[in-house]
Amino acid sequence: MDNNNNDNQIENENANQNQNEMKNLEKKVTKNLIKDYSNLLNGNSFKDFSIFVENKSNPFEIKVHKSILSSRSPFFNESLRQESLSISLNQFNKKEMESILSYIYYGNISFENQENLIQLLEISIYFKLNLLKEIIQKKISNSINYSNFFQFLFQNRNLKSNEIEIKCFELINQNFSQIQNNENLFNLTKEEIIKFIQFKQEKKEIFQFDFFQFLNNWIKKRNKRLKGKKEKEKEKEKEIEKKRLFHSFFSLFDKDSISKQDFDKLKQFDFFPKSFLVDIQNKVIQDNQKENQQMKIEIENKEKEIEEKWKKEVENKEKEIENKEKEIEDKNKEIEEKWKKEVEKMKPIFDKYQDQYQKDLEYEKKMKELQKNFPQFSETRIITEEEYVKKLQEWINDNDFFSKMKKGFSAKRDGFDSQNWHKAVDGKGKTLVIIKTKDNFIFGGFTQVGFKYVQSGYEYINDSNAFIFSLRNDKGDRMPAKFTYKQGHEGCAIESNLSYGPTFGDGNDFKLESNLQPGFSNFGYGYNLPNGIKEGTNEAKSYLAGSYKSWVVDELETYFI
Repeated sequence: MDNNNNDNQIENENANQNQNEMKNLEKKVTKNLIKDYSNLLNGNSFKDFSIFVENKSNPFEIKVHKSILSSRSPFFNESLRQESLSISLNQFNKKEMESILSYIYYGNISFENQENLIQLLEISIYFKLNLLKEIIQKKISNSINYSNFFQFLFQNRNLKSNEIEIKCFELINQNFSQIQNNENLFNLTKEEIIKFIQFKQEKKEIFQFDFFQFLNNWIKKRNKRLKGKKEKEKEKEKEIEKKRLFHSFFSLFDKDSISKQDFDKLKQFDFFPKSFLVDIQNKVIQDNQKENQQMKIEIENKEKEIEEKWKKEVENKEKEIENKEKEIEDKNKEIEEKWKKEVEKMKPIFDKYQDQYQKDLEYEKKMKELQKNFPQFSETRIITEEEYVKKLQEWINDNDFFSKMKKGFSAKRDGFDSQNWHKAVDGKGKTLVIIKTKDNFIFGGFTQVGFKYVQSGYEYINDSNAFIFSLRNDKGDRMPAKFTYKQGHEGCAIESNLSYGPTFGDGNDFKLESNLQPGFSNFGYGYNLPNGIKEGTNEAKSYLAGSYKSWVVDELETYFI
């Protein structure tokens, strides 16, 4: 079996090879034949006939072979039957004659440009070279486009090529709405318009109202060309010509080819053939009657279909409802049992939520009361207890400052950035700094002198009234407290440094980094510690913020007048 398959494959390959060799030989024969006939035309051997072109600009003579011309061209076959040795063709130039002889001898033709195509088509028609005529017509048809179809249509008036004309009509038809006011469209002849109407009729296309407007305008423009008549005679002749042209056009129209929607618009043309309007009107009435009858039948059938479908759907729905009701009943029982269990489980959470809700209400009430009594803290996110306000009021002991102070900086509002803080605070005089950490420690400091702008490096500032305070400290139920500077450290009460945020004490009793969030506290170096706590101990360093370095600012608020 395998050997037979191999033999068949070898035979097929050999057959294909032989077939390819034969094709190559045939191509070679054709190539040699073209070469031989080319040599025959370009050489001087056996030429027995002359073509003379005696035009004024460039007269010339071309010697040819009578037998070849008569066998290839019906024109030459008829013209060369006489015993003449020459013929005169004065309407062509030398280039055109050489081009057509190349085609007659060995099938070669040169397509240079649009003008060349039209000339070659004229020559092919003259010499009755039908195959060449078909080739050139196809070439021209392929080169016709939106930008040149009028030019080709007008050039074709002498050539009368049906293929060129049809291609131009197709482009007019496709672009009619864009070109209906184009002057070239009004240069169409009556015969061309008639052919265009027939072209659309054959395609069974509808004529829209814009086409009839064009016809009306075309006739008006045509009538303007009537000259050499008296005014009254001219107007009368125009009216007669208008009606005559409209009647000649509308005799071509099929009543089915006019849009029913345009029927009423057509009545504006008083010279419209009345019989044609009557036909269209009757057609509209008949079509409406047919449509109404068909619609009535369709409605009746649809009603029956809907009724049958509805009956089945009702039956199915009733069954579905019964089954659904049973399912719902069972499901409700299941849900009821499940809900009872969930209610039991959710009760502690609900109770907790209620407690929190009550706390939130109380907190909101308390904040409203606080803001009412102390409007200077209406925008605070830190001071939530009236006790804190009273302590600050007591420690600062400056009613003028306390009544006029405003929040000049908020880290959450103005950005966690030491540069922003210094821009808002430096040079303001009396300044109150309040810090809240992520662990809910609240502390800060007050300076009567205030921070100042230092372009580079840092500067300690003397303030005998500066102090540090703690408002909230959950370690060991510590109460709010105020801490003054140590004797001898009043010259370093605060530090101004653009690279850091608020800093109190020369040993950085508390200090915020450049992004105002990490901070550290060496509390007790420059300011007095509470009784019983020693300087340098972990207890001292963590007193204000709960730790030495690992605390993070949640909000920083700064107040001044």
